[in-house]
Amino acid sequence: MIEHTATFSLSHAPGAPDEAGFRQTAAERQAIPGAQDFRIQRQVSEKHPHRFRTAMTFSNRSEYDSYCTHRNHMTFVEKRRLKKVTDFQEADFVDL
Repeated sequence: MIEHTATFSLSHAPGAPDEAGFRQTAAERQAIPGAQDFRIQRQVSEKHPHRFRTAMTFSNRSEYDSYCTHRNHMTFVEKRRLKKVTDFQEADFVDL
């Protein structure tokens, strides 16, 4: 099992209509085959610079790799993430 996570901040002001639109578009990635347990969360600690986190799991590396190259994911990255995200950190985890 692979847990794929990304923390990020948006260029929009908190609560702006574009923020909700970004979250809605991001959530559409849960329909990509292999993506499971998709969630979007607001970060609440003052110790972390990013405002949001997305996370999802994949059963195996093959599903994760397919997700990363899926047309809908690539379109999201090109049209939304690269244009609307001001800071970003991606991390992928497996259980020990």
